[in-house]
Amino acid sequence: MKFSLIIPAYNEEERIEEVVSSYSKFLSGKYDYEIIIVCDGTDNTARIIKRMAALDARIQLMEFRERQGKGGGIIHGLKKSRGDIIAFVDSDKAVLPQEFGRLVNSLDGYGCVIASRRVKGARIISDRPYLRRFSSLVFNMMVNTLFNLNIRDTQCGAKVFKKKVIEDVLPLLRTRGFEFDVELLWRIKNKGYSIKEIPIIWNHNDGSTFSLRYSFSMFVSLVKTRFSLGFKEVKKC
Repeated sequence: MKFSLIIPAYNEEERIEEVVSSYSKFLSGKYDYEIIIVCDGTDNTARIIKRMAALDARIQLMEFRERQGKGGGIIHGLKKSRGDIIAFVDSDKAVLPQEFGRLVNSLDGYGCVIASRRVKGARIISDRPYLRRFSSLVFNMMVNTLFNLNIRDTQCGAKVFKKKVIEDVLPLLRTRGFEFDVELLWRIKNKGYSIKEIPIIWNHNDGSTFSLRYSFSMFVSLVKTRFSLGFKEVKKC
């Protein structure tokens, strides 16, 4: 069984080698795998990945000169993926490989399994600043009302999918920013696939490229996406 892991990496030169190495070690011996790192920044991230890829063909680089956004980068990675299991994880070390492994082990019986900081059993070692936490809670409440997702943590950056799920929703995806996770989960539910939230140990790390100023534009983008299709496509989840 082949496993594809996508890691979007925007200016992550300080930690990308450690992240890729740790996930490569985790996947080695368990799967025939590929790790696809999508780079669209201006620092040395791509150069580091090129060096790693020269030593290990399972590590692949997708490099873009123009900013793709988190969602845009992941979409490029999804299109390139060849795995029977497809996943993505943020490059900020918030979710360690052993916690990520709990998602993979729970995939049987579900179309998609996502990491969650807000379901029973989750543990946060170091949390985000208060305004980030508050903004996240408000955003999650709004998107659940608008999209009827019934998901407590749409934005945690670790998600695992069966290949068929990605094949069915990939042509429909429109958003390219941090709001991408919400649209992706909405599309998956509308296709009739089940989504499971798994509690994880999560640790906030400094250096995130997310900013509170993105919150409003994220929500506006989702509203446009949600209503541009009208209500015919949308089923009760």
